[in-house]
Amino acid sequence: MSTIQRVGVIGAGVMGAGIAAQMANAGLPVVLLDVVPGGAAKALAAMLKADPAPFMHRGAAKLVQPGELESDLRLLADCDWVVEAITERLEAKRELYARLDGVMKPGAVLSSNTSTIPLQALAEGMPAERARHFLITHFFNPPRYMRLLEVVAGPRTDTGVLATIRETADRRLGKTVVVAKDTPGFIANRIGTLWMQSAVNHATELRLSVEEADAVAGRPMGVPRTGVFGLLDLVGLDLMPHVSRSLLASLPEGDAYRALHREHPVVAKLIESGRTGRKSSQGGFYTRAKDAGGKSLKRAIDLWTGEDRDSGKPMLESLEAGAKDLRKLVAHPDRGGRFARALLLDTLSYAAALVGEIADDVDAVDTAMRLGYNWKYGPFELIDRLGPGWLAQALREDGRPVPVLLERAGERSFYRTEEGVLQFLGLDGEYHSVPRAEGVLLLSDVKRRSKPLLRNGSASLWDIGDGAACLEFHTKMNALDPEVMALIGKAVALGRKGGFRALVIHNEGTHFSAGANLGLALFAANIAAWGEIESLVEQGQKTYRALRDAPFPVVGAPSGMALGGGCEILLHCDAVQAHAESYIGLVEAGVGLIPGWGGCANLLRRWQEAPGLPHGPMPPLAKAFEMISTAQVAKSAFEAKELRLLRPEDGITMNRDRLLAEARERALAMVEGYQPPRLAPLRLAGPSGRAALDLAVRSAAQTGKATPHDEVVCAHLADTLTGGEAADYTEEVPEERVLALERKHFMTLLRHPASLARVEHMLETGKPLRN
Repeated sequence: MSTIQRVGVIGAGVMGAGIAAQMANAGLPVVLLDVVPGGAAKALAAMLKADPAPFMHRGAAKLVQPGELESDLRLLADCDWVVEAITERLEAKRELYARLDGVMKPGAVLSSNTSTIPLQALAEGMPAERARHFLITHFFNPPRYMRLLEVVAGPRTDTGVLATIRETADRRLGKTVVVAKDTPGFIANRIGTLWMQSAVNHATELRLSVEEADAVAGRPMGVPRTGVFGLLDLVGLDLMPHVSRSLLASLPEGDAYRALHREHPVVAKLIESGRTGRKSSQGGFYTRAKDAGGKSLKRAIDLWTGEDRDSGKPMLESLEAGAKDLRKLVAHPDRGGRFARALLLDTLSYAAALVGEIADDVDAVDTAMRLGYNWKYGPFELIDRLGPGWLAQALREDGRPVPVLLERAGERSFYRTEEGVLQFLGLDGEYHSVPRAEGVLLLSDVKRRSKPLLRNGSASLWDIGDGAACLEFHTKMNALDPEVMALIGKAVALGRKGGFRALVIHNEGTHFSAGANLGLALFAANIAAWGEIESLVEQGQKTYRALRDAPFPVVGAPSGMALGGGCEILLHCDAVQAHAESYIGLVEAGVGLIPGWGGCANLLRRWQEAPGLPHGPMPPLAKAFEMISTAQVAKSAFEAKELRLLRPEDGITMNRDRLLAEARERALAMVEGYQPPRLAPLRLAGPSGRAALDLAVRSAAQTGKATPHDEVVCAHLADTLTGGEAADYTEEVPEERVLALERKHFMTLLRHPASLARVEHMLETGKPLRN
């Protein structure tokens, strides 16, 4: 298997530029060429300003070399892999490939990012040697954040080439690779396009509002809250006619999409008027307007009249009835229930009919839809929730054909667990183990085959092999509460007794931890249970320190958000192996508080130990104060290193499926000769440092950058970080003093009405209150 060391991308549009950025995120040097003079350089500059950011850190952009196709084609001569991402026109792609034959080095891989043109058509007339090194690599937008990569290999593609691209995409780019067949739309877009068309059809016929349709087709089905119309706004309404035309030009006669496809006058009018979704200032199905007082209002279009109206909350009975039971949703007689039934019958029967044609098995289809469209459940997991027998009978009742695969399943589920192993039902009518790539360890697999070493309602401890254990949170948003703290304490005690040699802190939730349970804190504050709250703060401090001082190595393995208390537990770990998409920060100031579980002391110490800072108490103090007071969050694991939330030597894993295995490996490597860390003493700036911070905050307030309550919070934070009136930078300060200040100021702020208002607002809206 050859190694990819340098990559070329041709086409600096949204997709091509995003692919180049992800290659650079992986540490690969990239040549980015565009047909338009200066286009690649402009795309690179735009990506540095974009939000969400295509680059995981600004340093990655330095790996991208922009150029022009006409004058800089020779720059591709040293590339091991060239990705073509130009316009979706067959002849333009073929002409480009002919030009590349005289430039690319022998053995270099060429792939197309097409989502609509079959490989067979692209490779027609291609020289044999080039065809051996040619395939389709279909990235999803945005390439940094979407984990799916559909790969299509042709009959002439060398198996070694396919293996090289799969390995690179998996380990370097962090992608889950699904091998698709060379059919129109491949897997995700083939099913997803029909799903969206079906939703628009049935919502219009049943006279549902777009809000009602999105609510029904959203959370109850495990679809992101955008639903269907919100998703169309996100990807752009003008994209859908192009996708539809491409599919209709290549789909076989009798395909179900042909019968469903229709043009809706309201949609056509939106596109014609430039209302193409979020990328348009005019919006799409949803738009924003302001009332007479300047307050922002959300508005939505009426699918029948085409007129805008104020957006309202869906009030369908079926939504309440089917909130937790999909069968109850589709059985409900109101418009929402009928919409859900029609949409699922269209989509799930289509998926069942296509297995074998678009992919080898149901697991590939489900993986593509989960990762390509962010569905919580793939089509066959949804069928299992409804019951295969129920779906088959519902199709018969509607006079529809029942797919062979569904008939073959009968009453059997498409997935089952057998002797602790997850299996899927194959086209042969037999069950097969869901494959896992070498080096992948999933906690969900561990949980299928074993029982926890320890467990309560909020956390569990699992044996993950080779003497390592995994501590898992499983509360809502993985929020931290007294039960989590209690289980951490029991885990430390078990480890001290030899129950395991190393500990990994990890879970497979969307987010590692959103921090302390704010709802619990607000409830306790409302009944004036101040003693209980202060006890929890102190318990958290003691628990985290016990974890840090344990006689075995502890490795944090976060993915997604690790905020507040979730960040603080990582600051107490011996090492961290973080998923690249980890968003870490001490955000307590956003809810009118300061870190209370050792975050202040630990972040300050990290900055005091940072090389390259000017000597003296103020530079590290200013860094820690700014980060905490502004609730700064690292937007990637790479950025977390720059902010000292991760150490320089902490590891970063690109593929989330490999995170637990790599964290376990790191923890076990630390076992021999392990000693708990000996921390350098703190030196705090005292009153003079406090005065400097107060001055900076007053200046920020005068320029409108700090609100009145920001000033209050910053005053308490400044006193904590500088050590109070008695502190002196020439004297070493025990950590206990800073922890005591954390507790004192945390409790004072929690009693403040403005802080309580911030907590309540965050719980109600998910957004910070600027009071």
